[in-house]
Amino acid sequence: MKRWFNVGKIVNTHGIKGEVRVISKTDFPKERYQPGNTLYLFKQKESKPLQLTVKSHRIHKSFDLLTFEEYNNVNEVEPMKGGTLKVSEDQLMELGEGEFYFHEIIGCLVFTTLGEEIGKVTEILTPGANDVWVVKDGDGNDYLIPYIEQVVKKVDTNEKLILIEPMEGLLS
Repeated sequence: MKRWFNVGKIVNTHGIKGEVRVISKTDFPKERYQPGNTLYLFKQKESKPLQLTVKSHRIHKSFDLLTFEEYNNVNEVEPMKGGTLKVSEDQLMELGEGEFYFHEIIGCLVFTTLGEEIGKVTEILTPGANDVWVVKDGDGNDYLIPYIEQVVKKVDTNEKLILIEPMEGLLS
């Protein structure tokens, strides 16, 4: 059984030349949206994904804009709206030391180095210089943990466990 990983969601078309507006959900947009790469479009009522080849990629406002080799005008890409772009497990690349895929981090339990449980990673934000992990505790409170060396001390994706050393004010 092939496993699939979300790359982004097509939310609209852009212009008349077949460009689609994507809300990106990938850890590596530059690599995923590189011209020539293959993405798969999953739509709700379709049983099989549609294979697409990236023709161009650019960023406009907070969206990734893509065109595909096989589609050249707005009428051809209009039906793609609402679809999810994915890659298969065999398209995942080897990561370097200290790099992780979002799906490896989401769901991990977070503890302080003193053994205090903070909660589970529910989401990853990518606002700029570093990622921010959203950790929800048992009471439904969210904590924003920056993925930086001073805070994140150990990540064990096999055990789904993360150890942090909170900076002052981080957990209050």
